[in-house]
Amino acid sequence: MKLVLDAGALIAFERGDRMIAALLKRELLEQRRPRTHGGVVGQVWRAGARQARVARLLQAVEVVPLDLELGRRAGLLLGRARQTDVIDAALVLLASDDDWIVTSDPADLQPLAEGAGLHVEIVPV
Repeated sequence: MKLVLDAGALIAFERGDRMIAALLKRELLEQRRPRTHGGVVGQVWRAGARQARVARLLQAVEVVPLDLELGRRAGLLLGRARQTDVIDAALVLLASDDDWIVTSDPADLQPLAEGAGLHVEIVPV
């Protein structure tokens, strides 16, 4: 099991949310790196160096490139799920069965997870 983080999870951490901090601490203690992708980073990165908490967190997170392959797979998933948000679709594709996707948009990610045939836990923040 690993954590997959959307923009809402990063923003929650930046704001000091205790639940997300506890989830991240557990992952790091288990020597597992949470995952996200570069598009999610782009959604939250606004203040540069003033976002010290997020900057520190990102050092411990595996940030996957939103490249041609992931983009194509996300597009196919969007077609299957009849959705439109490529950032969300690419995020769901970083998950495997039994992973937890931490999000502020569970209603958006659930149909994508179903369209991908994934059995994941959608954790709202």
